[in-house]
Amino acid sequence: MRSLTSPTLRLDFVSPLPPVRSGIADYSVDLLPALAERADVRVLGLAGQPVDPGVARRFAVVPAAEAPDEGRLPLYQMGNNRHHDPVEALALGRPGVLTLHDVVLHHLHSEQTLGVRDYGAYRERLVADHGWVGAKAARPRLWGGHVEAMLFELPAHRTLLCRQRGVLVHSAWAARTLTEEIPGLRVAAVPMGIPLPPPADRAVGLGFRQRHGIPPDVPLIGSFGFQTPIKRTDRVVHALTAPQLSRVHLVIVGESPAGASLVELARELGVADRVFETGFVTFDEFEAGIAASDLALNLRYPSAGETSASLLRVLAAGRPAIVSEFAQFAELPAAVALQVPVGEGEVEGLVARLAELLAAPEALASMGAAAREHVRREHDPARAAAAVVEHCAAWQHAEPLGATAPEVPAPTSFTGHHLPARLAVSGAERPWPAGERRHLRATLVNSGPATLLAAERGPGGIALEVAWVTPGGDPDAGRPWLPLPRDLAAGESHTFEFALRRPLGEAALRLIPQLAGGPRLVELGGPLWEGEL
Repeated sequence: MRSLTSPTLRLDFVSPLPPVRSGIADYSVDLLPALAERADVRVLGLAGQPVDPGVARRFAVVPAAEAPDEGRLPLYQMGNNRHHDPVEALALGRPGVLTLHDVVLHHLHSEQTLGVRDYGAYRERLVADHGWVGAKAARPRLWGGHVEAMLFELPAHRTLLCRQRGVLVHSAWAARTLTEEIPGLRVAAVPMGIPLPPPADRAVGLGFRQRHGIPPDVPLIGSFGFQTPIKRTDRVVHALTAPQLSRVHLVIVGESPAGASLVELARELGVADRVFETGFVTFDEFEAGIAASDLALNLRYPSAGETSASLLRVLAAGRPAIVSEFAQFAELPAAVALQVPVGEGEVEGLVARLAELLAAPEALASMGAAAREHVRREHDPARAAAAVVEHCAAWQHAEPLGATAPEVPAPTSFTGHHLPARLAVSGAERPWPAGERRHLRATLVNSGPATLLAAERGPGGIALEVAWVTPGGDPDAGRPWLPLPRDLAAGESHTFEFALRRPLGEAALRLIPQLAGGPRLVELGGPLWEGEL
């Protein structure tokens, strides 16, 4: 592909391409024509991935293994699935500018390593990207443990990004997230280019409804794309049980994971006659589903930081949307996408928003027109390509940041495995006559690197157990533990002050710092104080 306007910028474009079933492959085909008008672009084919013959001819695709360097700047398109294995391999070996479509890459690295039972490689990558936190997080996977939240909290991208000359993302939220995590990294937000399609055609939409058994005159909301749990479509199914939405139907255009049928959930809730699943469909049928819908849903929590191409295609067709009030989706203007908070009250919020919009066809039509105009103005492929070229030209000779140690906090009692401390007690000196009441002081000193958390933190917080050990039992059984009132950083101390009455007969006083939701500190290198009286 030859440049028309910037012959000095020579790019190697590296991405999955159709027929690979990836939104990034479709994005690449949309962006390449506009990009080729502004730079000398050579498109590289990835090892082990087919390329549609029409795409190969149109863009003169050259196998990456057969392409000489020629001094070109690689422009990588990186996503969070196995289609991007060869993209990552090339980007680690040859620094360039990397478009990060998903801020989180942990899912990909989990598949690459744990998917082939290579726990060592998984742990090594998490340690390189997240330090001791990565080491702790990797440990449960050795025994088959799985925590979904960890995949999103530890993005596992530092090694890859620090090897690049610069990083492009598609939202201001993603750019802020990366610069906060990796100071010094060159990051810029550029728009995602989406060609403006014809507006949604009512006749096409009616044909879709007829093919899938959906009545032509009912309000229809659509959820588009692969139905992972983070798309929260199950909340929408629950919302359909509300009396205000008794006429509303839902169509799910896309695949669902094995064993996660939303229709089955709808059957349990008594709304199965209003929920339709199409499974994977062709691009034309996908667009017909958009035309058939009155309103689109694009809920997302947690998020891998992606900008949803399917959402932009919905908006481009002139259909408004309801999105989660979270991360990059919160940047969408209210005139084109209404936001619903996640968590408590989410279903109630969905019911209220859907009932309000579907009962106001004029407002819905106005939002649809604004949505289409938003994509035309903000996501024009020419505008997107110009921004990409601008940053590539500025960074083409820049040096990669290079390997940097992750900035992670010191371990705390919430996550640490070794919590050394000292406990000094005064006021319990012998002799202590039976029945005498005394005021005691117990000073807990944090002698390790971890922060000991206040008891109010919940699991991982510290409290002091005070107990009498007697032959006849414990007269103070049920005595409340003494909560640590504040966090103790390394070297800090806190003195507990309390009153006790000496029981009759033989007795021993025992003071034991406890980890709420976990073991006694003595099992983690901490203290236990015991005195025979």
